[in-house]
Amino acid sequence: MTNPASATPPAAAADGPPVVLDRRDGPYGEVVLRRHGELLQIIANGCFLMDTSDGRSERLLVDAAYRALDERSEPAVLIGGLGVGFSLAHAARNPRWGRITVVEREPAVVGWHRTGPLSTLSAQAFADPRTTVVESDLVAYIEETSDTFDALCLDIDNGPGWTVDEGNEGLYSPSGLACCARVLRPGGVLAVWSAQPSAKFEGSLRNAGFKQVRTEEIPVARGVPDVVHLAVRPG
Repeated sequence: MTNPASATPPAAAADGPPVVLDRRDGPYGEVVLRRHGELLQIIANGCFLMDTSDGRSERLLVDAAYRALDERSEPAVLIGGLGVGFSLAHAARNPRWGRITVVEREPAVVGWHRTGPLSTLSAQAFADPRTTVVESDLVAYIEETSDTFDALCLDIDNGPGWTVDEGNEGLYSPSGLACCARVLRPGGVLAVWSAQPSAKFEGSLRNAGFKQVRTEEIPVARGVPDVVHLAVRPG
């Protein structure tokens, strides 16, 4: 995720204005897919969310979760938020992952991956027999699912201290973290992407019973580094 303050990304290319490829009214408001030069961008309710410019954050999210796992065969991973598909594509390129479940609440985003322009990034991952895509709100999903996972890789907003959607705040609450712990197998890893570090969230993770709480930084060109918050459910 990136700065939600406007519909203009921080480093807009100088090759003309963005071109809207699709605009839909979804269950949570308007979502737009547009092209700006070589980049594809997702806009939600006028807020710039993400584009295809990099992907380091998404790759680190998945890799950090895998590294933090104890040795186990074919661990199951839940990816919260499909976005432009970097996290899913990266997980699918690792043959050591077992079941890969992606939860995305916007049907338009799923459609752009299945048959639209974003399929160039995710077609192989969608075709991978390990992959299941669930169209659901992540907070509702972890409250209701009976499935369990070895890793949760969550990137549905700008982080626990900077949410675009008020409904996502529940994920970082004591009840939301309790649900995350419930769907994690013993020794499983919770990895949460954030646009900025949060000592308060680290404290919330410890209060929720997670162990080995730590934060990995992702260098950015300017400003505060992006981070991945990591925590382990005790065995």
